[in-house]
Amino acid sequence: MNVKVVDTQQEKEQAYHVRMIVFVEEQKVPPEEELDEHDKTAIHFIGYENNEPIAASRLRFVEGYGKLERICVLKNHRGKSHGRQIILAMEKLISSKGYSKAKLNAQTHAENFYQRLGYKTISGEFLDAGIPHVTMVKDL
Repeated sequence: MNVKVVDTQQEKEQAYHVRMIVFVEEQKVPPEEELDEHDKTAIHFIGYENNEPIAASRLRFVEGYGKLERICVLKNHRGKSHGRQIILAMEKLISSKGYSKAKLNAQTHAENFYQRLGYKTISGEFLDAGIPHVTMVKDL
């Protein structure tokens, strides 16, 4: 998979499309909760396989952390390390901006995935868009 920082409107629309498929269609997140005010200022990532958008995420810098958000891979492309690749690209950008810590709110079903990438759970379970999550951090 080729992961890149979004730098055109077309790439941003492709990233939003992947997010809408995964979060709104598949996980039933209300569309108004999926696309929010942070999308205007976040750094967006898109992952392509054979020139087709298959993964997306966004990154913000909040309270001294690079905050990884909206990480998703289309269903028929999961289990192929694409999620890991997009996270590594995000972590590389976080480090390049002078930050040494990453943070994310993980859906609880993905907590083990993030633990394998070095993230540690620092919160109890909470609901976000009706889905159980935990907050996790990593020193880069």
